[in-house]
Amino acid sequence: MSGHSKWATIKHKKGKLDAQRGQAFTKLIREITVAARSGGGDANMNPRLRTAVAAARAANMPADNIKKAIQKGTGELPGVSYEEVTYEAYGPGGVAILIEVVTDNRNRAVAELRHLLSRHGGNMGEAGCVSWMFTKQGFIQVDGKGVDEDSLMMAALDAGATDVVRFGAVYDIYTEPASLENVRAVVEKSGMAINSAEMAMIPKSTVKLDERQAAQMIKLREALEGHDDVQKVHDNSDIEDELMEKLAG
Repeated sequence: MSGHSKWATIKHKKGKLDAQRGQAFTKLIREITVAARSGGGDANMNPRLRTAVAAARAANMPADNIKKAIQKGTGELPGVSYEEVTYEAYGPGGVAILIEVVTDNRNRAVAELRHLLSRHGGNMGEAGCVSWMFTKQGFIQVDGKGVDEDSLMMAALDAGATDVVRFGAVYDIYTEPASLENVRAVVEKSGMAINSAEMAMIPKSTVKLDERQAAQMIKLREALEGHDDVQKVHDNSDIEDELMEKLAG
């Protein structure tokens, strides 16, 4: 579990820079549009849309942008037709990787991802080659500053969380997929600062990387996450905390 937490922490720290580049908004708008298309435009009745809208608001996306993204998903406004696909791959040291993509051109996307993987010591795998190594869970990361651990744990577990783990300066909350939104709402109402709340693929086991492999893996993650079509990247790498800070700095 800690591997996902490390990547989530780094991604949160880089969030402002991503927003300045406009990339964060692009990815959030695509997720809102696809969520509205698949489950309807009412966030109260569509958990995936509710999560996407909450993430957009946390990134300070204007309400009008959110509204238009929903309307494009429901067909009230014209928009690009996006396709969702998850690619499975291997990274440095045999790390298992899941790449969630939302694209308007699958052929272009897969060709570009193959190129990024090959440049950074990875390769594309066949469907089903690594997905069995992960379980789908809700994941919420809370800023630990000023948080009473007992209060957080009690509130989260009462709301349906399966586990609460302290990881450095943050708390990681894990839930069943159906409980993510309920737990997020309870934590938010408690006044605790949420760094991220998402549906994540948590690895059942991890692969420990040495410094050279870790450097390659971090560059590969950054390259994949920097691709406009890539929504999320999940992997089962295990990188020592100090090494992660050194290489990702």
